[in-house]
Parts: sequence; structure tokens; C-alpha cells
Amino acid sequence: MVTQINSSTLYDTDFNLWIEATVKQLKSGDFNEIDLDNLIEEIEAMGRSEKRELKSRLAILIMHLLKWKYQGIKRSNSWLNTIREQRLQLSLLLQDSPSLKPLLEQEFEQWYNYAKKEAAKETKLSLNTFPESCPFTIEMVLDSDFLPE
Repeated sequence: MVTQINSSTLYDTDFNLWIEATVKQLKSGDFNEIDLDNLIEEIEAMGRSEKRELKSRLAILIMHLLKWKYQGIKRSNSWLNTIREQRLQLSLLLQDSPSLKPLLEQEFEQWYNYAKKEAAKETKLSLNTFPESCPFTIEMVLDSDFLPE
């Protein structure tokens, strides 16, 4: 049940109730009562969150592909499961937000550099073990059948 409390105060004291009140106001067309500043902030945060998730999942996926390729002796079902899960979640994220695909292409090498450093830390291999540029294309990374040999 939504109470009649100032929306901006509600935002700070009970976030879930603020969401319920905001949804009710939007549905009823009560636009004058909407806490617009906090609503804008939350919508912007949702966009940043999706971008962070894309970066995180892609970095984890590339890191595991690097480990698979450059530390083959230690391959495990755990690595394979992580590769599959990250691909699935990336696929779902890109289905829900196809506008993120250009970001994936624009920042692929930057995210590769992060993944390469993390792979070096985890494997204890020299950073020089890994190529300067990503040895996989975006298509390979996202391809559910691709595993580097």
C-alpha cells in the first residue's frame, strides 16, 4: 500500500515504497506528484548498470578464453561452465538491450586489456604470454561453439 508521503523523502527512507508510489503515479497520469529528480537519477543508473554488466561479463569471458588457450593443462569443467554462463548472460543482455552492441565493439580492446591482466594474475603467467591485441574476434568470443585451442 502506497502512503501519502513526500516522494523525495520516501526515496530516502523506503526505496521500494518510493518505486511503488512512482509506478502508481505514472500509471494514473499523476505527473505533477512524481519525484522527477530521483526518477531521472534511477533511470540513468539503470543504463550505467547495464554497461557495467556488459563490461564485467565480457571481461570474465575473455579471461576464461585466455586461460583455456594459454593454460590448457589446467582446463576444467568449471572454466567451461563459466564460459557458457557468460555467453548466455551476454546474449540475454544484448537481446534486451541491442543498443549496447556498438559499445561492445568500441571498447572491446580496452576490455581485452583488462581481461588479459586478470588472466595473468590468476594463471601466474607473464603478461607477455598474452598477445598485445585480442587473439579472438567479438564474433568468436560470443560464439557458443568456439573454444580456442
